[in-house]
Amino acid sequence: MKTTYSDRKYVINGSFIMVGIIFVLRIFYLQIIDDSYKLSANSNALRPITEFPARGLVYDRNGKILVYNEATYDLMVTPQRMEDVDTAELCKLLNITHERYESQLKKARSYSMYAPSIFEREISKETYGFIQEKLYKFKGFYVQPRTVRKYPLSVAAHTLGYIGEVSPAMIEKDSYYKSGDYIGISGIEKSYEKELRGKKGAKIIMVDAFNREKGSFQNGRFDTVSKAGQDLYCSIDADLQAYGEELMANKRGSIVAIEPSSGEILALVSSPTYDPNLLAGRDRSQNYIKLLLDIKQKPLFNRALMAQYPPGSTFKILNALIGQQLGVITSGTRFPCSLGFHMGKINIKCHNHPSPCDLSASIQHSCNSYFSYTFKAILEKSGYKKTRDAFNKWRNMALSFGFGKRFDDDLWSELPGNLPTAEYYDKLHGYNKWRALSIISIGIGQGEVLATPLQMANFSAILANRGYYYIPHIVKGIGDKKTLDKKYTTKQKVDVDEKYFDIILEGMNQVVEAGTGTGAKIKGIKMAGKTGTAQNPHGEDHSIFILIAPIDNPKIVISVVVENGGWGATWAVPIASLMVEKYLNGKVERVDLEKRMKEGKVYY
Repeated sequence: MKTTYSDRKYVINGSFIMVGIIFVLRIFYLQIIDDSYKLSANSNALRPITEFPARGLVYDRNGKILVYNEATYDLMVTPQRMEDVDTAELCKLLNITHERYESQLKKARSYSMYAPSIFEREISKETYGFIQEKLYKFKGFYVQPRTVRKYPLSVAAHTLGYIGEVSPAMIEKDSYYKSGDYIGISGIEKSYEKELRGKKGAKIIMVDAFNREKGSFQNGRFDTVSKAGQDLYCSIDADLQAYGEELMANKRGSIVAIEPSSGEILALVSSPTYDPNLLAGRDRSQNYIKLLLDIKQKPLFNRALMAQYPPGSTFKILNALIGQQLGVITSGTRFPCSLGFHMGKINIKCHNHPSPCDLSASIQHSCNSYFSYTFKAILEKSGYKKTRDAFNKWRNMALSFGFGKRFDDDLWSELPGNLPTAEYYDKLHGYNKWRALSIISIGIGQGEVLATPLQMANFSAILANRGYYYIPHIVKGIGDKKTLDKKYTTKQKVDVDEKYFDIILEGMNQVVEAGTGTGAKIKGIKMAGKTGTAQNPHGEDHSIFILIAPIDNPKIVISVVVENGGWGATWAVPIASLMVEKYLNGKVERVDLEKRMKEGKVYY
């Protein structure tokens, strides 16, 4: 017979089972999921220490050290372990305010109460000495050694770059990094981060109740050894780089020098520049803000790789080569010039010079009319039904010279310049409703065409090599074996045959001997050059010059841009010439010219 209370046993049994399940789940949570108690217990006796590897060193092409490491120390804190800290004494030792102490502590607590984090980074050796003696007074704090970058020659700031603390987004992207780690932010520090950073190690130290270290946990059974980063051997000549920076003082612009036989960059000057040591150490953030806020000079802007200018008359050389390859001009072709190119409503001015010129003389005199006719002939070449088809052919050939694209090199911030597309002009004028005269200014390097100083220097290397180049690169060897990616030793051939280059170099030699670049002449060195004056709607034109030296066995090619410098011959020509003299002769004898260039001030 079923009683009124017979079901109570199920309720009681169910209650016991429920309580049992709750206990099991709680134990599972504490043992498996929640590690706060484990961290708390371990941190009372054990201290995990990260062994930061020495970052790889950086040398110039002659073995001079450009970047090395200097010992520094981070003061770490585990908030849960702090007891009776004398904040006044700690602030005095660190030379910080009480407000900063509270701010740093708040930051550490928000990161974790149980895991250590950086309280004060990169404290000096002297401060470290004082703190180390009194560390027993500050429970929860300990010092972790690491290194900071130093730049003994204070050159090539944009090229070398700098390192900084990883962001949460970087940590999420790469599990190698933890909060407080450093990573390359710009320059070769960024491009070669994986090679330079090495591999972190770790060790576990036992500490007593007075915060004193008592040796390795279980004789170092769980410790791992750090591995230093690989050294980099840079292609830059530190002396030439420093000289270029002196010449570009008080000017805005750039110098790019390349060894054409290898594609190795000898100098990469961007002006204004800054001392790379400003972006290393404890004052890095403060100095970075100052540089960033200098809107007038923009010293952080790498003009050698990121500035994009109309190439001006230097671009005429490209059209001379393409015109020959397509058979629309020969070395003997002559075009008239009546102080310019005049056709319909189009008038492109030129200066007074003998006319008509052949190809070599047109380069020597930088004839605007000649290259307007040449570009018109390229786009009106028979065999193409539409102007856009001929334009696409021209554009593809121009792309093979490295214009309008990045080089896939080791210079992370490089921009592509601009080679407009047929689609761009279709949108501007209507589909196939534009003709050669619509875009004739491209023939003389104006209009929508933009090139970076690196592209102009590489173009010079193609001319020096008579039809090929190696991808420009800033590092020539990695590690003890000095390895290098094969792409940097692979010839990149352009779409113009070698036989068309000699007449171009002959004309460019006349530019230096008897043309607009005579200011570049150096006794005993036969050179080829081309001036350019890039129109600038925001002020005085930009002064541009490309130079090849020596012409018969090229060792160096250079592009120089001086913003608002006016004619190419005014600033760019003498600066390029002095760079060549310094590199090939090892010294400069034209001291008056050197002094004038170093002290010259251009809209600065």
